[in-house]
Amino acid sequence: MSQTARTRPEASEQALSEAYDTALLDLDGVVYAGGNAIAHAVASLGTARSGGMHLAYVTNNALRTPDAVAEHLSELGIPTGADDVITSAQAVARLISEQVPAGARVLVIGGEGLRVALRERGLEPVESADDDPAAVVQGFGGPDLPWGRFAEASYAVARGVPWFASNTDLTIPSARGIAPGNGAAVEVVRIATGAEPQVAGKPLPPMHRETILRTGAKRPLVVGDRLDTDIEGAFNGEVDSLLVLTGVTDGAQLLAAPPQHRPTYVDADLRGLLTGQPEVVEEGDGFRCGGWTAQAGSEHLELAGEGEALDGLRALCAAAWTAAGDGTCELDGGKALARLGL
Repeated sequence: MSQTARTRPEASEQALSEAYDTALLDLDGVVYAGGNAIAHAVASLGTARSGGMHLAYVTNNALRTPDAVAEHLSELGIPTGADDVITSAQAVARLISEQVPAGARVLVIGGEGLRVALRERGLEPVESADDDPAAVVQGFGGPDLPWGRFAEASYAVARGVPWFASNTDLTIPSARGIAPGNGAAVEVVRIATGAEPQVAGKPLPPMHRETILRTGAKRPLVVGDRLDTDIEGAFNGEVDSLLVLTGVTDGAQLLAAPPQHRPTYVDADLRGLLTGQPEVVEEGDGFRCGGWTAQAGSEHLELAGEGEALDGLRALCAAAWTAAGDGTCELDGGKALARLGL
């Protein structure tokens, strides 16, 4: 797929909740962290929903079932039905069902979310490599997943059984910080076997297909905190995206983003759904947003002015992405970001 490299965040005169029919929201790092709602998430989503925006929750975390996720969101004050939740477990189960016979056995390395999704596709979850599985599927199993489960997967994969992974996120946000994700567990089996799994989750096409099939979105907006899953997934699906800075992505990573990791919009949190987005204007050798002007120097990104920190970050994005073109900006933006407190 060939796309023109984005060189600045876009503007929107309308509130994003009015400009798009459906928000495809990541969960960890966007709506909650460690199970607790992120500041402003509940109120912002309630306002967006009451204004007519359809809210769908799209997660690479394959541990919990859609019912469990919906119940958790509802307990947080975000009324949600299971049909509003799309998981990488559902995406990988569909992918497997298209490649193995109906009723086939699948060795599960992960949690209940995978088992429920496989049964939904008419497949039989099993626990051992000796159960004659037609496929192996690996998804996030939580912090208490026994080490022996990775060995079980390795035995089957080494025998030539097709291997699937719900996703390959190396990390996952938690209440105590950043923890290892399913991608770290996938690496264990990869190292043991030398094999490569078929992956379904964001940013790859199977997850985008699953999301569109289940939501029927016509003009979706992907909302996420990760450049390498949420934003790249939107890029691959050729839909717009909003990056919120409540999860794993910081200002330095955003400035260095290659084209496939550059969001359409940038905001602090989910309140960004309820507002328009300011224009970033080219001025001379630099870019202005609000009261800030940014430009690319010989070694550093330079920032002048004052005002809202997010406007300064948007201006810096324009300077960095323009300088980088189709690549990654290598200019030092540390001092500029420090001025913004980011």
